[in-house]
Amino acid sequence: MRYFIVFSYFGKSYHGWQSQPNAIAVQEVLEDGLSKLLGESVSVVGAGRTDAGVHAKQMYAHFDFGKKFDIGDLENRLNAFLPNDIAVKEIFEVLDNAHARFDALERTYEYWIVQEKNPFYSDSALYVRHSLNIEAMNNAARLFLEHSDFECFSKSKTDVKTYLCQVKKAVWTKEEDKLVFTITANRFLRNMVRAIVGTLLDQGLHKTNIEHIRQVLDSKDRSSAGASVPAKGLYLTKIVYPKTILKHE
Repeated sequence: MRYFIVFSYFGKSYHGWQSQPNAIAVQEVLEDGLSKLLGESVSVVGAGRTDAGVHAKQMYAHFDFGKKFDIGDLENRLNAFLPNDIAVKEIFEVLDNAHARFDALERTYEYWIVQEKNPFYSDSALYVRHSLNIEAMNNAARLFLEHSDFECFSKSKTDVKTYLCQVKKAVWTKEEDKLVFTITANRFLRNMVRAIVGTLLDQGLHKTNIEHIRQVLDSKDRSSAGASVPAKGLYLTKIVYPKTILKHE
């Protein structure tokens, strides 16, 4: 039987989602908790890979387990077992061929920026002291909706087969005491969002103009785009799946 698990984590203490040989990762901690509580070795497959220091407000993974168990009881015991920076929200049964990564229809990320020094955001947002032209940043962000090849924003030397992504939303908004960039796409390349944010910040700081953004998108050259911003301001916030993966009794 296959189950989806929905959870969140604050990424400061972890070397990303995927298990690493010499560093602690969220996947390792989650697998350890499930294995100990279920009494058998359990492997989980995540919806994607977040880099070291990146946070997730909503992350999905799937795991297989052959015996029946009380889902509500496991949720409670797992939350008591896991460290405070990882929280399980829900576990539910899905079809045996449902896949947390390949069945995802779209993913949404946010990047947080503060423009006043704030100790409460020191580990969760990027502090940018200089004034930003948000209108110029949004004008540039709209260009992403017109493009499909994002090789210029991909981490170099990756083993992906395609750089094509369908961006459905890319917008900057002011929310209370922070500036938030929200981007939604069917898939993302490694380091893509952080590279996009760095490029848009150059636009907002008047270091570049919108024609430069067009040239970057057409270049397929990572070195032509802006520097990647720090991981601490990046959040995976939403993953959408088709309802057909749910198992109906």
